[in-house]
Amino acid sequence: MPPVMSEAFTLLTEPPRLPLVLPSILAADFAALGDDVADVLNQGADGVHVDIMDGHFVPNVTMGPATVKALRRRFADLYLDVHLMMTNPELYAEPFAEAGANCITFHIEPTAGRAENDEMGLIRLIRDCGCDVGVSLNPGTEPEAIEHVLDEVELVLVMSVNPGFGGQSFMPEVLEKTRWIAERIPQGVRLEMDGGLDPTTVGAAREAGVDTIVAGSAVFGVEDRAAAIRQLRGEV
Repeated sequence: MPPVMSEAFTLLTEPPRLPLVLPSILAADFAALGDDVADVLNQGADGVHVDIMDGHFVPNVTMGPATVKALRRRFADLYLDVHLMMTNPELYAEPFAEAGANCITFHIEPTAGRAENDEMGLIRLIRDCGCDVGVSLNPGTEPEAIEHVLDEVELVLVMSVNPGFGGQSFMPEVLEKTRWIAERIPQGVRLEMDGGLDPTTVGAAREAGVDTIVAGSAVFGVEDRAAAIRQLRGEV
């Protein structure tokens, strides 16, 4: 079944404020994941980002649909932004949607132009599952690779580190293509960035057009999470 259709489902298309801040649970305490997520929501986060790695497209393995299902069971209205860093995302779009994902993002690099389950087919598949659709590109991928799908998605995710591990340093060279995308992205489509964002780097991302911020240790790894979220938004 598709994800629960609640007010949270409209977060991308009808955001209550911008920029949105979606802390990455990859940096949370997995022994107390539910409590950690509850805390960042209470401190002002708009939802959470869920990094799914397959050990093939990226050199690491993380969590599966069961984690998303557990979060959905505890948080009925939580916006779950699921990022599939996978060679074959078509195999997992439906399981994550059934688990409760609100948005499912796939990477353009392993999917563009395939004979089966290409980027357009994946967009249709994810939408048929009842989810918002996101497309992502790695730091070394030219922005023209996603230009043809900008009108077909709700979110574009620019990776500002090479995907596969948390805690990496921000790569400022991605800002040029972020500005390129920001000039062409349709109104109402969110421009998200993930990788090395913290109070020292997020300002440049926002200035480049980013309106949806993913941060891991910069939120989960600090004592004053409310202040960290305000800093990411530019409110401090």
